[in-house]
Amino acid sequence: MTSSALPPWPALVATARGALWRTPDGTIERLSGRDTSLRAMGTPPLVCHAPAIAARLGLEDLKARDLLALFAFVRPARFCLPTVRGLCEALDLDVPTTPEEEVAALPEIARALIDELEDMAALASPEMKDTALAMARGLWEWGDAVLAALGIDQGVKKPRPGAGLDVWKSLPVWEEPPPAPPPGSEPVEPREARLRLAQLVSAGSNIAEARPTQSDYASAASQAFAPRTEEDKPNVVLVEAGTGVGKTLGYVAPASLWAEKNGAPVWIATYTRNLQRQIDNELDRLHRDSAEKRRRVVVRKGRENYLCLLNFQEAVMRTGLVPENAVGLGLLARWALASRDGDMIGGDLPAWLLDLVGRSRVQRLADRRGECIYSACEHYRKCFVERTIRRARQADIVIANHALVMIQAAMGGLDDGTRPLRYVFDEGHHLFDAADGAFGAHLSGVEASDLRRWLLGAEGRRGSRARGLERRLSDLIGEDVEAQQALRRLLDLAQQLPSPNWQTRLADGTVLGPAEEFLALVRMQVRARSAGDDQGFGQECDVRPLNPGLIEAADQLADALDKMLVPVRKLRQVLRAKLEGEADKLDSGQRARIEGVARSLTNRCELTLESWRAMLRGLHNDPDPAFVDWFAVERSQSREIDVGMYRHYLDPTEPFVNSVIRPAHGAVITSATLRDSLGVPAAANDEDPRGLADWTVAEARTGTKHLAAPAMRAAMASPFDYANATKVLIVKDVKRDDSDQVAAAYRELFLAAGGGALGLFTAIGRLRAVHQRIAPALEEAGLPLYAQHVGGMDAATLVDIFRAEEHSCLLGTDAVRDGVDVPGRSLRLIVFDRVPWPRPDILHRARKAYWKAAGAGANAYDDMLARLRLKQAYGRLIRRADDRGVFVMLDSRLPSRLLSAFPPGVVIERTGLAEAVAETKTFLERN
Repeated sequence: MTSSALPPWPALVATARGALWRTPDGTIERLSGRDTSLRAMGTPPLVCHAPAIAARLGLEDLKARDLLALFAFVRPARFCLPTVRGLCEALDLDVPTTPEEEVAALPEIARALIDELEDMAALASPEMKDTALAMARGLWEWGDAVLAALGIDQGVKKPRPGAGLDVWKSLPVWEEPPPAPPPGSEPVEPREARLRLAQLVSAGSNIAEARPTQSDYASAASQAFAPRTEEDKPNVVLVEAGTGVGKTLGYVAPASLWAEKNGAPVWIATYTRNLQRQIDNELDRLHRDSAEKRRRVVVRKGRENYLCLLNFQEAVMRTGLVPENAVGLGLLARWALASRDGDMIGGDLPAWLLDLVGRSRVQRLADRRGECIYSACEHYRKCFVERTIRRARQADIVIANHALVMIQAAMGGLDDGTRPLRYVFDEGHHLFDAADGAFGAHLSGVEASDLRRWLLGAEGRRGSRARGLERRLSDLIGEDVEAQQALRRLLDLAQQLPSPNWQTRLADGTVLGPAEEFLALVRMQVRARSAGDDQGFGQECDVRPLNPGLIEAADQLADALDKMLVPVRKLRQVLRAKLEGEADKLDSGQRARIEGVARSLTNRCELTLESWRAMLRGLHNDPDPAFVDWFAVERSQSREIDVGMYRHYLDPTEPFVNSVIRPAHGAVITSATLRDSLGVPAAANDEDPRGLADWTVAEARTGTKHLAAPAMRAAMASPFDYANATKVLIVKDVKRDDSDQVAAAYRELFLAAGGGALGLFTAIGRLRAVHQRIAPALEEAGLPLYAQHVGGMDAATLVDIFRAEEHSCLLGTDAVRDGVDVPGRSLRLIVFDRVPWPRPDILHRARKAYWKAAGAGANAYDDMLARLRLKQAYGRLIRRADDRGVFVMLDSRLPSRLLSAFPPGVVIERTGLAEAVAETKTFLERN
C-alpha cells in the first residue's frame, strides 16, 4: 500500500458547536457528539488528539485513527503541537486557518507521514519493524498502513514473545565513572562573570536581546561563588531582578565559570518544569555542540519521572493476555530508544503522548513508590535513572527542581551521599511553598496504605507490578537468621496499616486494625467540627480538644508503630554491617544496591514511622510552637479520597536552610518577585522604611533570615517601560458571583483583544463554567479557546499551543499564572476573575498570626501573598521590550493597598465593563 493508495478514510475535527465530519468525497457535515460516535464505530475517522476530541464532544471514548499516534511512531521523541496546525507546521504543509480547512488537512497529514515511512523503509531497523508488527497484532488502527509502508508481511513469521517491545535489549550500558576529586575553591571575579555573560549573549543562532542591567546581575551573582571563609556560613546572594533583566544567562555566567574552574557541578533549581526546559534551552549558548552539552549539562528529576525498564518489561510480558496494550507500549518503545534520558514527565516524551496512551498507565511505568531493587534488577546497567545520576556527577551544570534538592538534602545528601556545594535557586519566591511540601508530615490513609504497599507489595492483586520489601531485601540478608526474623516480623506488623478499600470501611464503621480505627475517629471529629461549605477543598478542624476515644486510639497506633521500628532498625543495622564486614568482596554495583536499599529503608520507612509516632505521642502534650497540626478529610469531585492528621512547620524555610543552605558554600536565590511591604506603619524618623520592609519579607520567605551570616542583597529594576507598555483596568460593575456576567465579561474582552488573551481563575469550577459559556462565540469569531481542566491536555501542552497561535485564548489557574513565558502578541491581554487571596485554612490562620505577632499589620500576611500572586500574573504580560498588553481585574473588591503589585507609573483605572472593553480595544490597536 502506497500513500496514494491509502483507503479513503473520513476525517473529524471537534468545535464548540459540534463536530465537522468530512467524508472521503470531500463533503463536510456538522454532527452531534452521539452521531459522531455512531459513525466512528463503523469507520474510524482521522483525528488529531482523540481524547481531547472525545472530551469536547462529551463522549467517554472515540474510535479513531489518531494522527498524533502515527507522528509519535514515525518521529519518536520529537515535539509537535497536538493540533492540526501543529502537525502541518511540523510536516511543512500548508497551515489551515479555519475548522473546515483543518478537517480537509487531515488526509494530507496522513499521506505525508506514510510517505515518510516509505522513505525510511529501506533503512528501517529490525527493532522498528518488530515494533510495528507488535502494534499491528495489538489491533492498532494504523497497523496495516504502517506495515505496508515498511514493506512488512504480517504473516511471514511467528514473533518471539516481546519482540519489538523489549527495548532494554537495545539500550547502551552505562559505565561507572571514577571517583571525583575534591572540588577547588577558586573564586569567580565580577569581571570574569561579565566577560562570560558577553560571550553567552553573542552566542547562538539568534543574538540575545541586549539588557543593560544583566551585566550588573552577573557581577552580583558572582559573589555567591567566592570561597567560604567560615563553616556553616555560606555566601548567599539574594537577588531580585525584574522581568527583562535576563536572570538565566546572568547566573549561568558565574555558575559555569565556577564549575569549570573547580571541577564540581553547580545545581540550578527551579520550581516549575517550564523554567527547567527554558534553562536547558538557554544552555545551548554555552555548549553549541550537542554531544558536549550532553556531557556537561544534565537535567535531574526524581525517580518517579523516568521510565523504569523493569516495570516496562513486566508490562510487556502481559501483552500476551491483553494484546491491545502493545499499541501504547509500542509507541513508548519507539520513544525509549530515541530518548535523551528516559524522562517521561517534562522531558522529550511529548505530553500529549501521555494523553493518548493513558496518563495513569504511563505513570505506573515509573518507580513512583520507591520500589527500586537497584543492582538486583537485570536492567540496572541500562537504567535511565542510574545513567543520569552518574552523568550528573561529571557535569558542570545540573538542572533540578526545588523539591528534589530539598528532599535529597533532608535524607542525607544525593544518591551517593554527597552534597552539592553551590546552588542557584531560580523562582525563589516559591521556596517557601516548596519547603512546605518537602518537610511536612502526613499521617493519612493514603500515605499509610502506600507504606503498607511498599512493605508488602501488591498482596495478590493480579496485574500489579508492586514489589514488596521481601523481594528487594531477601537475597541481601542471605542466611542471617536474625535478619530473616526481623523481616518476617516487620511484614506481619505491616498488616496493621490500612489495607485496600479502607475508605469504604471508614465510612461504614467496619475498620480493621489500629490505623483504620484512628483514622475513623479523626474523620468523625472533622465531620463534626468543620465549619461551613468546604468549597470542594475538603474539610478540616483543629486537633484539640480531642473527641472521646481519640487519645486511646492514637496510643494504640503509636504502640504499633513503635513495634514496627524495632525490626526496621535491625534490618538497617544488618545492611550497614554487611557494607563494613564484606568491604573487600563487594563490587561497586553490590555496594550501591545495599546503600540504596538501606537508604530507602531509612527514608521511606524509619523516618516516616518516627514522624508519625511523634505526632501521635504529641497529642498528650501542649502543641509544639514550631509546628501546625490539624485533622482533615480531603475531597475530589465530592468524593472523599483521604483522611488524616497533618503536620507542617510554621516556618518551613528553617529546615530548608538547615539542611540545604547552611552546609553549602554558596547560593544565589533569585526571582522577579522577592520583596514586598509588611504593612507596618512607618515612623517619621525611620531610615528608608519601605526598603527595609521589602527585604524583611524577602528574607523571611526564602529563609535567609535564619543564616548565621546575613545574605548579600541586590536588586535590578526591569528595563521595560511598563507605564507606556501596559494598562491596568479594574472593572467595577460585574457581579463576581454571577456566572453569566463574568462569562460575558471574558467574552467581550477576549473579542476586543482579537485573541492573545489569558483568563486566570482562582477556582476550577468557575473556569469550567466560563469556558462552556464563551467557547461558541469565540469560535464564531475565529478565536480558538483552550482551557485547563477541560478536555484531555495538560497545562504545559496548552501553553505551547497558546504561545504558537497568536489569536488563541487560554483559561487557566495557578500552573498557568506562574513560570510561563509567552512573549510577543500571543499574550496581550490578561483577565483575572477575582483577587487571588490565599485559602483561609488552619495552616494559613497560624502563619497569619505568627506574622502579626512579629509586628506585621493585621492583614499584612494576606496582602503580601495576594500582591505576590498579582505580581506574578502581571509579569506574564510583558516579556520583551516591544510587548504591549492590558491587565484586567473583574473583581471590584480589589483593595487599593494591593495596587503596589503593579510597577510605578502604570495607569490604573476603575471603570465599567463597557469602558474596559473599549479601552482594551483602543489600547491594543494603538500599540
